[in-house]
Amino acid sequence: MLEQGPDTYFFKNNDEREVEKFVGIQVYATSKIEGIGGEYKKNFKDFIVREIESNGKILSIKEDYKITPFSDELKDKYTTFNLIKVNKDTFEAIRRISKDLKIPYNSFSYSGLKDKYSISVQKVSVKGDYIKQLSKLKINDIFIRSIYPTRKPVKLGSHLGNNFKITIRSIEAKKDLKTHIEEYIKFLNEFGFPNYFGLQRYGNYRPNSHIVGRYILEGDFEKAFKEFVSTTYSTESLESKTVRRELRNTGNFEKAYNDFPKSLKYERNMIEYLIDNPEDYEGSINTLPPDLIRLLISSFQSYLFNKMLSLRVEKNYPLFNPVEGDVLSILDDYNGRITLVKYIYGKSYDKYLEKALKLNRAAIIIPIIGTDTRLDEYPLMKLLYNETLKQENIRKDLFYNTLVLEQEYKGSIRAITAKPISLKILEFNVDELNPGKYKLKLEFSLQKGTYATMLIRELIK
Repeated sequence: MLEQGPDTYFFKNNDEREVEKFVGIQVYATSKIEGIGGEYKKNFKDFIVREIESNGKILSIKEDYKITPFSDELKDKYTTFNLIKVNKDTFEAIRRISKDLKIPYNSFSYSGLKDKYSISVQKVSVKGDYIKQLSKLKINDIFIRSIYPTRKPVKLGSHLGNNFKITIRSIEAKKDLKTHIEEYIKFLNEFGFPNYFGLQRYGNYRPNSHIVGRYILEGDFEKAFKEFVSTTYSTESLESKTVRRELRNTGNFEKAYNDFPKSLKYERNMIEYLIDNPEDYEGSINTLPPDLIRLLISSFQSYLFNKMLSLRVEKNYPLFNPVEGDVLSILDDYNGRITLVKYIYGKSYDKYLEKALKLNRAAIIIPIIGTDTRLDEYPLMKLLYNETLKQENIRKDLFYNTLVLEQEYKGSIRAITAKPISLKILEFNVDELNPGKYKLKLEFSLQKGTYATMLIRELIK
């Protein structure tokens, strides 16, 4: 249960399920199956993420190719490398490399963001020849391996997906527990789970990126500033709550700038800007990196997707079977991704769409709302979207302002469910860290943009 006061959000138990509801994650694929319980992400070593390249290769954390020099003949322009990070998000790791090597942050490119509370490996590129500097770089919990020159950079979304090895700990002993888990695994492999945008999209401790994004879209930069800087959440640290509350109560920006810890660098930059430029909240917001502003706005788009998906199930529409007015996308032959080839269910070719669904050649989709979204093409979801707008008190023209048009937030489509690839049990044993309880180690792969935490959520509930 969420209790809301002026600029303050209190989650009754501060648990993950409560926070998920706050960002629109409300239903399960396995609502009739009892969860196994347990905990995950208590130790970053229990959450390992490895990027899957476009050729299907899963990156190895330990691999380290022999370094080759730049070649004018091959027209090398970029230095590409494997970034291994421990308990850091992608933004943070690249900022640190950028700072230490004195390379502009926007010279770096990557394919996707990886979980912060993990050990992860992913491809990153930087424009120019930085092979020697990167090979000598030493940063705590950041490792650079397999450095080589390339003609082209890593591009956003160019990877196929991610491979995960995740350990769930502290599982209570129950009768037929192993059998119960195996039945769960079978269900998830066969049917999948709701394809929500997970908490990482919004912030695990301050789950408000979608709120900030909405205020930016609405052009209310003062509200966006306050939400980003001074609104407090019961799930964040005591230090963070204290300095934010103090600013909210006093309005003293000079004191806040000195009190805010250096780890809150975005907030400090925004506060410093307002000290020098009183009341210019738009300018303060624009001190944020452009990729972060884009992420905030896309978080709001993701929130709307989550709300529509939840509303669909709450109205008793099935997750895994289409109903009249649904839209199905035909999946491509190479990697099973959704395509722009789509059909409305409820017409003469329904039997072909049903067969394609059974053969994993089609998926039910929901639009991610943007400037190019034509809701008339999604009859059922248009009804659910309009109801969501009323519930959230959102203007219908929100995605048609100058900011959105300039930044090309065109929108896209997303499957309502996701299936893991080769979900399997690697280990089921006594938990050495929690006497009398069990641990479950799983391995699986997911297509890019799909959240492993949403699969784990189905298991533990």
